[in-house]
Amino acid sequence: MSRGMFDYTKSVLERVSFDVKLFRKELEKAIKVLLPYEIEELLEWLLLFTQEKPELRQCLITIKNT
Repeated sequence: MSRGMFDYTKSVLERVSFDVKLFRKELEKAIKVLLPYEIEELLEWLLLFTQEKPELRQCLITIKNT
């Protein structure tokens, strides 16, 4: 995938971060299309992003289980 897909994924996740279920669903979709190194990068970004949104922290397990 191109860098554009990774940036698009972050954009979508930011926009749906108001709803935990929707956030998890979009995260699961992202894991299916991103390359392994992009998933690692996404995890790093998510750790920073969810510091302000602790309710989303539970979604990180979705990535760790891949």
